[in-house]
Parts: sequence; structure tokens; C-alpha cells
Amino acid sequence: MTSVMALLRWDKPSGRLILLIPAGWAMWLAAPQPPPLLVLQILVGGLGISGAGCIVNDLWDHSIDRQVQRTRQRPLASGALGGPVAVVLLLVLLTLSLAVALTLPHQTLCLALAVLALAPILLYPGAKRVFPYPQLVLACTWGFAVLIPWAAVRGTLTGSLVPWLAWLATVLWSFGFDTVYAMADQADDRRLGIHSSVRSLGSWVVPVVGCCYGLTIACLGVAAAMAGVRAWWWLFWLVAAWGMRREVVVLWRRRNPPARFYGLRFAAQVKLGSLLLLGLVAGRAGLA
Repeated sequence: MTSVMALLRWDKPSGRLILLIPAGWAMWLAAPQPPPLLVLQILVGGLGISGAGCIVNDLWDHSIDRQVQRTRQRPLASGALGGPVAVVLLLVLLTLSLAVALTLPHQTLCLALAVLALAPILLYPGAKRVFPYPQLVLACTWGFAVLIPWAAVRGTLTGSLVPWLAWLATVLWSFGFDTVYAMADQADDRRLGIHSSVRSLGSWVVPVVGCCYGLTIACLGVAAAMAGVRAWWWLFWLVAAWGMRREVVVLWRRRNPPARFYGLRFAAQVKLGSLLLLGLVAGRAGLA
């Protein structure tokens, strides 16, 4: 059971939360009080598809993971689990995610989006072998965490810029934090010939990450204003904006940090994204 939890990364809740946070942004931007059942459906579906994505990643990369310090203890890389077990688990999670998509409101649109999301989920692990910016593929995958919940609430992706601003915020944020996360592996990536946005951006990596974080805050702020979120939200927004700026400053000042430094930066983004979600919930509740 421990190996299964590790394969799905369910032993590391921050990685699962960071996918569910944009889904929360979408739901509370789309409606003042999203139906509790829908919140539960999105939670279950998000956990299922993120677990499936982790399995796909490890099936693609188990031979590479054995050669990278950070990943060599993953179940497939270490031999704690075999490939057939992983494939069975993958099929179970994909079936669960499909079942959730079939029960969502506005089923046709939600199911179409879920099917579209499968392509980047399945192809992302291979992107690092051929594409200079594989983190962009992951970021576009993350964008479906906004589009599907919005479609489930509103039944359309047209007629408003709000979902697309939230989508853009999510893509930029995801590209930024996953680029930072990849900094921990840059020496191994260079040795193995694996592409990453860190290697491709070179000395521009921190400025680009800073722009991504700044535009994330700007896009989400405009989306909240257009959606009519009340004033209490802006206090949370200001604190999160300060936190994003601080993260960029910390990255600028890094000098050969230990590997755990980048894990801490990732955890900080979970907290800041959660703060923005809490602000939307509070603003929709009309606490101001």
C-alpha cells in the first residue's frame, strides 16, 4: 500500500492540492456558492486524474528516474512495483475519472474537455525528450482544471472572459512553479540530455518565472473584478501578490542551495494559491 501511495504521489499532498486549487478558483469565480456535490465530484475527479498522470509519468520515465537522485526511490524506478500493476492502477483511475466526467452537469461539454485533456496528460512525459519547454505542456494540462469546473457550473466557455483569464493565470502559474521545481534536476537533466524550461531559458529563468507569477496575480485579479467578487478578496490578493514577489526575490538570491530549497519554493506556491482560493471564497461569501 505504501508503494501504491507513493506511485500516485498521494503521500505528498502538496502536489495534489496544487492541481485542485485552480479548479477551486474556477468554481468560485463561476458561482457565489458552487453546489457541494459538484465540489466533491471535482475533488474526486481531480485526485483520480492527477494520480493517473503520475503513473503515466513514471511508466515513461522509470529508466531515467533510476539515474536521478530525486526520483530513484520512486516505486517503478526502484522495483518496488512492477509495470503491470501500474498499468492496472492507471486503468482504474482513468475509469474513475471518466465516471466522474459522465456525472457532471452539462455532460457533453465536460466530457469533451476531459477527453481533450487526455492528450497532454499522456504526452507530457515524452515532451521532455523532444521539446525545449516541456513545462509548458504540463501547464496547458493544468489549464483543464479551470475549464472543466467552469463548464460544469456555467455550461459554456463563451460569453465571458473570466474563465479564460483564470485559465491563463493557471497556465502561467503552473509554468512558473514547475520551472522552479525543475531547477532541482537541472544537473541530472543536462547529463541525461533531458529538456526543461530551466535549461532552455538559461540566465532568463528567474525573470521569466517572475513575469509568470506577476501575470498570474494580474489575470486572477481582473477575473475576480469582472466576476463581481466582493472587496474582502482584495486583502487576500494583496497578501498573495506580496508573497509572489517575495518568492522571486528568494530565487534571485539563491546561491547553490540544497535540493530541498526547490521543494520549499513549490510548497510556498501551494500556500499562495490556497490563499487566493480562500480570498475568492471569502469574497463570494460577502464578508466585507
